Amino acid sequence: MISPLRALRASFVFLTRIPVGGFPYSADEWRWAPAYFPLVGAVVGGVTAGVFYGLRPLGAMGAALLAVGASLLLTGAFHEDGLADTSDALGGARDRAKLFTILKDSSIGTFGAAALCLSIVGRAALLVQVESRPMCALIFTGAIARATPVWQMAVLPYATPDGAKSRGVSRAGPWQAMVASLWPLLLGAVLVGVHRLECWRLAAAVFTAGVIGATTGWRYMVRAGGVTGDFLGATEQLCELATLAVMAWNAG
Repeated sequence: MISPLRALRASFVFLTRIPVGGFPYSADEWRWAPAYFPLVGAVVGGVTAGVFYGLRPLGAMGAALLAVGASLLLTGAFHEDGLADTSDALGGARDRAKLFTILKDSSIGTFGAAALCLSIVGRAALLVQVESRPMCALIFTGAIARATPVWQMAVLPYATPDGAKSRGVSRAGPWQAMVASLWPLLLGAVLVGVHRLECWRLAAAVFTAGVIGATTGWRYMVRAGGVTGDFLGATEQLCELATLAVMAWNAG
C-alpha cells in the first residue's frame, strides 16, 4: 500500500534540495511522487514570497531578484536547467539527432542563456507588479506551474531513456496527473473564497497553463517524438512566467 506521506517526501527529494531523507523509496512511491509536485511548488512559492517580504526594504526589484534567487537555491535551479537545455536544443538543432546531442551537452549556449535571463528577470519584474499580494500569487503560481508537466509526463511518450534515470518518477500516469491538478484547483478555490484571488484570474491561470501544456507538448512531439526531463522543466518555467503574468494583469 502506498503511503501518501512517503510519496510527498519523495516529491521534495526529487524537486528540491530540502533534506527530508526517507531513503530508500519504493518504485511505487517514486511513481506517485509527481502527484504531489504542486504541493512542493506551493512551498517553494511560499518561501520565495517570504524572502521578498523580508527584503522589501531593499526596494521592490532588488527584493524580487533576491527572492527568485532564493527559489533557485531551494530547487537547485532544477527547472531552470531544463529551460536552458531545451532552449538550446530547440533553438539550435536542425534535426532530431542534433537536438539530443545538444540536450546531453552540459554547456549553455546563446538560446539557453537568453532564456534563463528572460525567466529570472521576467519573474522578478512580474513579482514587483503583484507586490500587494505576493504570498498568494507565488504559492498558487508554484503549484499550478508544477501540475502541467505532470500531465505531459502522463500522456506523452518519453523520447529518451531519461525516465529510467528519474527514479521511476516518469512512470506517473493519468491518476497521478489528476491528483496533481486537484492541489492548485483547491488552493485557487480557497484563495477565491477568502477574496485573495478573483474567479476570472483563477480561470485565466488554469486556461493559460493548459494552453502552454498543449502547445509545448505538441512542439516536443514534432521535434523530438516525446518529452524529456529537460522539456518538462521548460514547461514548468513557461507556466510559472505565464501564471505570474496573469496574477500581475491590471493588478494595480
